[in-house]
Amino acid sequence: MSALTVLRTYAQTNPAKIPPSILFSYSSTSLTIYDAFPKGIFHFLILPRVQEQFTVSELADLRTLLNGDKARAKQVISALNEDAKALRKEIEDEMLSRYGFKWGIWMGFHGAPSMAHLHLHVLSDDLLSDRMKNKKHYNSFHPKLGFFLHIDEVLSWFDAEDSYYKSMVKLDTKQYESMLKEDLSCWRCNASMKNIPSLNAHLQEEWDTQAKREKAKIERKRKAEEKSATGMATTE
Repeated sequence: MSALTVLRTYAQTNPAKIPPSILFSYSSTSLTIYDAFPKGIFHFLILPRVQEQFTVSELADLRTLLNGDKARAKQVISALNEDAKALRKEIEDEMLSRYGFKWGIWMGFHGAPSMAHLHLHVLSDDLLSDRMKNKKHYNSFHPKLGFFLHIDEVLSWFDAEDSYYKSMVKLDTKQYESMLKEDLSCWRCNASMKNIPSLNAHLQEEWDTQAKREKAKIERKRKAEEKSATGMATTE
């Protein structure tokens, strides 16, 4: 199985035949799988399943889908969005269970994906992973560069003027690939980074600070609630 077409293969496979190490969940219209090379603590891909209604060619990638029938494209993207919202809730529950607090989750597409078959990335915004090995990996998810297209943005195109929609769905590969060559910078504070190791260390520090702050906030809330409950008990 080619690494570049593996997603397309999964989308045409009976979910019961996909190993649980790969498949997280599925519905009548989609598959949710673990990203094989996660770029965050949590990273999943949601794939529309190939069925009678939507063909392999129609679901080849985002550009192909959006340049086809507009109503059908909106149907696919909207369905992925609903699946992603449900997945986000599951991730947040796991965040609370494992780490004691919640943080950001991004849902979006790559403007120029490297793998065949439409897929939506759902990942935590920490971007902490030993799989983050080069500038291309990081910039493909940097939320401000433009290569990563947040699903809300893509959905907004359907409600825009027709001329704007047509200009956005061109998704010129050369234009998007140039974004991957931008200098490294922290997406949180915009600080410039000289290389990936320094970026990864900086992102870890940023996340550790956030975790400490959020846990302190939760503890303050807990103590305030205990104090309030104690006060109510003494007045009864």
